[in-house]
Amino acid sequence: EPLVESGGGLVQPGGSLTLSCTWSGFTFNSQRMMWVRRGPGKGLEWLLSTSIDGTQTYYADPVKGRFAASRDNAKNTLYLRMNSLKPEDTGIYYCGKAESVTIWTPQSQGTQVTVSS
Repeated sequence: EPLVESGGGLVQPGGSLTLSCTWSGFTFNSQRMMWVRRGPGKGLEWLLSTSIDGTQTYYADPVKGRFAASRDNAKNTLYLRMNSLKPEDTGIYYCGKAESVTIWTPQSQGTQVTVSS
C-alpha cells in the first residue's frame, strides 16, 4: 500500500489519540496532504489539509481547535493529534493527497477510532 495509517483505538470521551500516516519513497513528500474520516453509516468527511512543509493547515469546523496536523517529510510521516475527543469523532480515519473528497477514494485501510465510555 502506498499509505499506511496507524494509531487508532478505543478512547473515552475527552481523551486524546495521535494517528500516523506513513508512506514509502518520496511520493507524498511534495504533496499537500489531508485527513479524512468515515463515520458509521456516513460518507467521507474532510477534516484538514496541510501544506507540503506542514506550516499551513486548514481545518473543518467540527475539529478546529481540537485536532492538529503535523508532518515530518524526513520520516515520510503525517500525524494527526486529536484532543477532547467526542463520540461523534468515531470512524475510520484515512490520509491521502489533498483533493476534493467528492472525487477521492481511500487508497489504504485506514485506522479505526472509537470514542466511547
